[in-house]
Amino acid sequence: MGIGFLGAAYLWVKAAHIIFVIFWMAGMFIFPRYLVHHQEGLGDPGEEARWTLREKKLRHIILTPAMIAVWVIGLVLAVNAGLLAGIQGLAWLHAKLFVVFLLSGYHGWAIGYSKRLAKGVAGLSNRRLRMMNEVPALAVTIIVILAVVKPF
Repeated sequence: MGIGFLGAAYLWVKAAHIIFVIFWMAGMFIFPRYLVHHQEGLGDPGEEARWTLREKKLRHIILTPAMIAVWVIGLVLAVNAGLLAGIQGLAWLHAKLFVVFLLSGYHGWAIGYSKRLAKGVAGLSNRRLRMMNEVPALAVTIIVILAVVKPF
């Protein structure tokens, strides 16, 4: 059964959204670990070059395209659910969009940090960088709870 203006395509669009979320999250789980290894390899020109190339490929092939698809498809689904129509009961969706916005900011930070590492500049301690690895897991946990449980 279709929902909103998407009609019968709703479930296909929702499936595409979930697929791209999985791609993005897979990249977001591995990318921060790449940064740790890259930072630990600073001072070894061969290691630095290999990590710079790996990070660039991950960003261009998976991370950024998947994030864009998540946002585009997700916003279509949100509008379909009534986000712009003032439908009541969508506080969970507003919260989810906020957390996705924060995760997108983290994505941007990680890309910026990758580019700084490519220049040989490490701004965080290894310990702090390893702690930053946990941000995507925390964010996706909150997002899934909001999307599935819809607590408010």
